[in-house]
Amino acid sequence: MERSPTTSGRSKRESPSLVEQTHRRKRRRIVTVESEIHVHENRYEISSSSSRRWGSSSHCNDERQRRRSKTEFVDSYRKWVFSPHDCSRYKDRVVIVSYNILGVENALKHPYLYHQVRPQFLNWDWRKKLIRKELNHYKPDILCFQEVDHFSDLADLLQKDGFKGVYKVRTGKANDGCAVFWKEELFTLLHQESIEFQKFSLSDNVAQLCVLKMVNSHSDSNRCANSQIPQSTPSRSILVVNIHVLYNPKRGDIKLGQVRLLLERAHAISQEWGNIPVVIAGDLNSMPQSPIYQFLASSSLDILLHDRRKISGQIEHERGSRPLTAQLEDAHSDQVPISKLLAYRWSEEELRLAAGCDGVTQLQHHLKLSSAYTGIPGSYHTRDNCGEPLATSYHSKFMGTVDYIWHSQGLLPVGVVETLPVNILRETRGLPSEKWGSDHLALVCELAFVDDSRVT
Repeated sequence: MERSPTTSGRSKRESPSLVEQTHRRKRRRIVTVESEIHVHENRYEISSSSSRRWGSSSHCNDERQRRRSKTEFVDSYRKWVFSPHDCSRYKDRVVIVSYNILGVENALKHPYLYHQVRPQFLNWDWRKKLIRKELNHYKPDILCFQEVDHFSDLADLLQKDGFKGVYKVRTGKANDGCAVFWKEELFTLLHQESIEFQKFSLSDNVAQLCVLKMVNSHSDSNRCANSQIPQSTPSRSILVVNIHVLYNPKRGDIKLGQVRLLLERAHAISQEWGNIPVVIAGDLNSMPQSPIYQFLASSSLDILLHDRRKISGQIEHERGSRPLTAQLEDAHSDQVPISKLLAYRWSEEELRLAAGCDGVTQLQHHLKLSSAYTGIPGSYHTRDNCGEPLATSYHSKFMGTVDYIWHSQGLLPVGVVETLPVNILRETRGLPSEKWGSDHLALVCELAFVDDSRVT
């Protein structure tokens, strides 16, 4: 019995041809590949004020990207994401990078951390070229590096891109240190000093504090246009702080003491230069939401509520033990007496190192700080529940976040560069890699001076 077109479900004229079917299958494959590659998409439109620096992807670029392999797409995950708020009225801005670039000697001394990394990718001549190429992509104004042990080499390389820098080497046997670079055409160095923590019995780490002034800021133009503003008022200045905190997870007393001392000095310098805004960048060797992180964010910390061995959140808890955060949650719900939490034993010497003087157990600082990344909403593929990156460092023994950029109230985050999704990081089997020149990922943010009518 012959079926009519209405009962057969589709007429012969409506049936797709073999060519059309093939085309559709190819299109489906393209869409599938795109969905695998683009694990995370920016959820916010790039504002017109931000596009002047980075622009947006064109249809032609998308077509070229579709033809690349998945491995070639690794760098496309590191994209700018921007504030959902209108920041166009804030004209004076600065792009800051914090980057632990992996000391050459450190890589040689700890080969077990990089046993899955090809030797070529650990070679400094290879890595420094990747680092420079990556930095040029971000178009930074200020660079904060940690684990620098080839400063002259790095300075010569960055000089080609218009940067000038200062360096502070660690005390003791280690040869690496911290370095701050700035674009000479954009900033002038007004003041610099460093902290040698060894002088305070706080290990051999160091920190840098640099006051930089914008050469040509919008506040300059406003001052010239308004004769009522004193001509002696200085232009936009910013205090840039760079630190590499002690690694040893068990010495929370020293780690906390380093952070406490740094915050004290940063606040003092900010006041000396007219309450200028502060940026604190570096490898803090502390996990998000750890007691050290909370101290930075909340400006206070009760030392006796925390185990010094877990104050940075780095140590994995022993099998069967409960995390300190869970204990604190129980304390708030009256399930565990506070007196039990106060049982952590701190010696008088440990308390003195952490607090800076005898008899003090409650720490406070006067800088009202915010983490740049938590100020810009991002993708769940790269951020934790609090907005911090899921991972800023990855080698055979560790994957997690220890690097940060903090800023004071005088600055507002306009945008940040997303870190790599964890699944993409795992595909590298460890950093450095063919694409990335360190075992850390660079943190990048654009910060705006929040009041363009007020000259600091």
